[in-house]
Amino acid sequence: MRGAMPTLRTWCVLGMCLAAGCGRGEGKAPTAQAADAPSSPAPGVIVVASDSPQSKQLRVGPVELAEVATDEVVAPGRVTPDPNRVSRVLPAVGGRVLKVLVKFGDHVEQGQPLLTMDSPDGDAAVSAHLQAESSERQTRTALEKSDVDLRRARDLYEHKAIAEKDLLQAENDAAAARSSYEIAQAVREQAWRKIQVLELKPREFHQPVLVRAPITGQVLEVNVAPAEYRAAISFHTDTTAPLMSIVDLSTVWVASDVPERSVSLVHVGEPVTISLVAFPDEVFRGRVARIGDVLDPQTRTLKVYVELPNPGGRLRPEMFGSVRQAGTPRMVPVLPAEAVVQEYGRSTVFAERAPGQYERRPVTLGRPVGERLPVLSGVQAGDRVVVDGAVLLKDR
Repeated sequence: MRGAMPTLRTWCVLGMCLAAGCGRGEGKAPTAQAADAPSSPAPGVIVVASDSPQSKQLRVGPVELAEVATDEVVAPGRVTPDPNRVSRVLPAVGGRVLKVLVKFGDHVEQGQPLLTMDSPDGDAAVSAHLQAESSERQTRTALEKSDVDLRRARDLYEHKAIAEKDLLQAENDAAAARSSYEIAQAVREQAWRKIQVLELKPREFHQPVLVRAPITGQVLEVNVAPAEYRAAISFHTDTTAPLMSIVDLSTVWVASDVPERSVSLVHVGEPVTISLVAFPDEVFRGRVARIGDVLDPQTRTLKVYVELPNPGGRLRPEMFGSVRQAGTPRMVPVLPAEAVVQEYGRSTVFAERAPGQYERRPVTLGRPVGERLPVLSGVQAGDRVVVDGAVLLKDR
């Protein structure tokens, strides 16, 4: 029994040593394994494995520079008649309206009759012309007689048959007769001119007076009806109501309200583009015709008027749209529209930090230019970003 005890104790010591040795070996194995593991990505970086199906759908490209207009002015616009092409029809004579020959909206040609009037002024014009003709004939006869008397007086004076004062009197009479004749001629010409303007026959009374269209265009408003009495146009007051208004719509204006901060970017004569709600697929081109003189204190905007050709008359007053004027172009980074996604109300792109690693970057965009988006801040030329398939990274 005493001889067996050391042997059992020896086995126990050996078992404890083996157990301790095995424990140390197991502690070293994870350390070696951790040394071989790859480093974790930085916070906020999206990692896409190179062998994943998603990686094959992502296309990365560099940010390019392009010359685009970044200081654009965009303002709402409304089609209005060109005020330089609106004619207010006023009566040349007073009288009673007999017939109205056109209606609201009718197209009229220059010189086309619009209405007829029964006017005492027309009879007065005929009477004045007849009187002027009679006065001209009388003064012409008196002039012819004075010329004969003057020749006779000169002949008698050469033969010492009359005194010099009689010759002088004959000369004065002839000069006065010539002056009266010239005045009568002027009065007759004036009376004849009025007859021509009123389109009257020179020897007939009770003729209807025609009012004709002064320009070619559309009848914009009609303010007269048959049997109404209208006074003649007055050159001392502008309170006479027009019989009609005619507008030439071959050229129209687009009135827009430009914000105060953009006023310095707009100049007369510069080209602009117009988009109208009525024609969403078309872009119209015009030029700035006039800039208002007074800023609206309520809206802090300034009126800008754009002249726009209107062949065919498709553009109608009160059509609504927008006016766009491009500013001075400059070189800025641009991206395709597929490179930008919307996250929480802001524009975001995914920039490549390393192969398979992408970083979110918020960007500030300018107005689209074709299929490209100008980038005002967030990326620079040369940065590599996901230009196709960016939407696949949106929710990661």
